[in-house]
Amino acid sequence: MSSFLLDTHAFIWLAQQDPKLPESIRGELEVADRVCVSIASLWEMAIKLSIGKLSLQLNFEDIEARLSSTGIVLLPISFADTVQVQNLPLHHRDPFDRILIAQSINNALTLISRDSAFAAYSVQQLWA
Repeated sequence: MSSFLLDTHAFIWLAQQDPKLPESIRGELEVADRVCVSIASLWEMAIKLSIGKLSLQLNFEDIEARLSSTGIVLLPISFADTVQVQNLPLHHRDPFDRILIAQSINNALTLISRDSAFAAYSVQQLWA
């Protein structure tokens, strides 16, 4: 059974059909049992859009419908995730990435990300 959690950049590249997302990753996602995106990623996107650090080809407001139509699960942040964040060593200080690491660990999800800093944690990671 393959279950994945998309890092924010991976989700954006998937949603926008960006060639930066490797074909091998796309293939894995097409046959996956479960693909998730964290509400933290949407929060990060909203912040970056509002301050001009991100632009999208799609309307942010349409993402929820896109998730429903593609079967991608929107993963909420649980209290257990926050406890896991508290217990993580500070190898990575980005709060959005730290919650993704916690969610990946707590939900037994392989994290799809090109961020090499995740390797410092006991998390399954996939990138080409």
